[in-house]
Amino acid sequence: MAKISKKSKETKIKPIPNAYIEGAGVVVSEKITETLEKNYMPYAMSVIISRALPEIDGFKPSHRKLLYTMYKMGLLTGQKTKSANVVGQTMRLNPHGDGAIYETLVRLSRGNETLLHPYVDSKGNFGKSYSRDMAYAASRYTEVKLDPICNEMFRDIDKDTVDFVPNYDNTMLEPTLFPATFPSVLVNSNVGIAVSMASSVCPFNLKEVCETCISLIKNPDHDIISTLKGPDFPGGGYFIYNENELMKVYSTGRGSLKVRAKYNYDKSANCIEITEIPYSTTVEAIMDKIIELIKLNKIREISYIRDETDLSGLKLAIDLKRGTDPDKLMQKLFKLTPLQDNYSCNFNILIAGNPKVMGVREILTEWTAFRKECIKRRVYFDLNKKKEKLHLLEGLKKILLDIDKAIKIIRETEEESNVVPNLMIGFGIDEVQAEFVAEIKLRHLNNEYIINKVAETKQLAQDIAEMEDILKDTAKIEKIIISELKDVIKKYDKPRKTQILYDDDLDMDLIDDEVPDYPVNLILTSSGYFKKITPQSLRMSGEQKLKEGDTVVRHIEATNRTEILFFSDKCQVYKTKASAFDDTKASLLGDYVPAKLAFDTDESVHTMITTTDYSGYVYFVFKNGKVARVPLKAYETKTNRKKLSKAYSDKSPIVAVLFAEDNCDIMITASNNRKILFDTALILPKTTRDTQGVQVINLKSKAYVESAFIAEKNIEEDTDENSDKNNNFEKFRAKSVPGAGVIDKTDTHQLTF
Repeated sequence: MAKISKKSKETKIKPIPNAYIEGAGVVVSEKITETLEKNYMPYAMSVIISRALPEIDGFKPSHRKLLYTMYKMGLLTGQKTKSANVVGQTMRLNPHGDGAIYETLVRLSRGNETLLHPYVDSKGNFGKSYSRDMAYAASRYTEVKLDPICNEMFRDIDKDTVDFVPNYDNTMLEPTLFPATFPSVLVNSNVGIAVSMASSVCPFNLKEVCETCISLIKNPDHDIISTLKGPDFPGGGYFIYNENELMKVYSTGRGSLKVRAKYNYDKSANCIEITEIPYSTTVEAIMDKIIELIKLNKIREISYIRDETDLSGLKLAIDLKRGTDPDKLMQKLFKLTPLQDNYSCNFNILIAGNPKVMGVREILTEWTAFRKECIKRRVYFDLNKKKEKLHLLEGLKKILLDIDKAIKIIRETEEESNVVPNLMIGFGIDEVQAEFVAEIKLRHLNNEYIINKVAETKQLAQDIAEMEDILKDTAKIEKIIISELKDVIKKYDKPRKTQILYDDDLDMDLIDDEVPDYPVNLILTSSGYFKKITPQSLRMSGEQKLKEGDTVVRHIEATNRTEILFFSDKCQVYKTKASAFDDTKASLLGDYVPAKLAFDTDESVHTMITTTDYSGYVYFVFKNGKVARVPLKAYETKTNRKKLSKAYSDKSPIVAVLFAEDNCDIMITASNNRKILFDTALILPKTTRDTQGVQVINLKSKAYVESAFIAEKNIEEDTDENSDKNNNFEKFRAKSVPGAGVIDKTDTHQLTF
């Protein structure tokens, strides 16, 4: 090791005399908003526009750079090459490291099974999208080429159909979009997370998408759901059809679609074999969840579970204990594990550099507009080429009149540079035509060659006229798009992988069969406490235990499978079942409903209604004297939604929520001691839950409704006194509504709900 001399150690840096650096040592304060705008916003915009979100051709920039590189490498028609070669070449366009590029290549490949129509034909181990632990091989071991469907991505790309921009170091050009001949943006799934926004586009069947696009071109008001049946995932399984949710996705671009695994039961081995799983999960995630449930003793019917996935495809085997009903077990697993999962849709797509969430109709409309522009540019490119060729042949046609003269001009011209000018003067042609004539080979100076060339002018003129008509007529461009879409269907159509499961096919009753059914008493207090007590326990108990100042407001005899609707004071209804509550005793306070059902802050229970078939009507009596009649069916949902907003109108405070199986008499009491009794047959039912209802009692200034009740339910049976009460009620009856009501002069008692 070299020694440092003492002289070098003693060397000191001499200060610069009178040196001054402007701003040195000065701390400048800056608003954080300005810092974020200056430093973070450019990054955020870059992620949104140039990385995470797909564009109208269905690709992100990383996908486009990779596929275009493979196209330039001749991999559309040639033999497969090592993936490492593709990765290396792609770095000329996408300098983000070989790992990220290869991972993108893997997801585009046929072997990984991520896409419904893969863009890359692969050989080797590319892992599987349905497995978390099945890793893909290194790029030096796998081989790839472009799949035949990429012909539709690159068709006419060299005819100025799309814009090209320089790559990051200005050494070559790359396309900003692909001139895709079909709406690939909806055919293959695309998921991306940007800054403050994300995109999640589910895949659809290619034939259905193309047919829908054709129908929309012909008729912009076409009913999309009639041709686009639902998503088609590469992993198969079942799509649980929910028309309302599907229409929401189609119209807004947002929503949640439910997908279920496909299974079969091997009776001889007493084993369930799961062969297709939801696209959004993995085999390992399903196994982990099932094992967790077994450890928690929530599932006791399974003796063993194993992953039997091999070269033939996915298989998850579940051995059952003796006597287990496989269908009932699967219904339970669908409910508790990712074997049934939701795919969240968020069709956020870049349109002209701006992110936009769109429904299917708008996406296909945007794609059609994009494709029209591509065809216009292609036709215009071909038109110019044909015009140039026609121009040359017209010059050649003039030469045909006197070939000997042309030869003489060329032979007598002393300098080569004067050949073209002399031909221009001799035949009255322009420089381009003269250059073309001058370059004709000697062997072609015969009448046959020239006559054949000139004969093309007629066909060229006809082609040019047709192209000019196409550019003027949008309908002809649309016919070209439709023709290309039909060709794509003919070449690349595949049967649906994801089957559609309608509500009628669902075995929801299998879960309900496991819930024991027995008589219960349902009790609700004014403070929001709820008890479910069996008749035996109620007979043996003493008085009901309640909080101080609390009272029982509802006591209903029902069964354990009864559905309960808790109406809150915030215009919401919370749905549950009696079986969701534990049996209790009269000596206990019971469950506090707002806590049990996760009510919103400062929200409390107003009343409780029970049903088994959602028959009957709910009557909402408002403080302003209006009454709304809503069928209970309006609160029935096909999905297990626990909370419904806008359960009733918020235009006026609610006074009473009443329920009756059919028409009934309702007594309303106003603050000015006026009362009205009316038959609910006078009010027409409204299917809209938050309807304001109709005016029943006309209120004078500052008067309001104090109470309301169903008259029959407040009359005890078989007593003379009740007969008198019934007669007393009749004097308040109104034959039509609204009515002014009658003043109660006796006012000996006050009946309230």
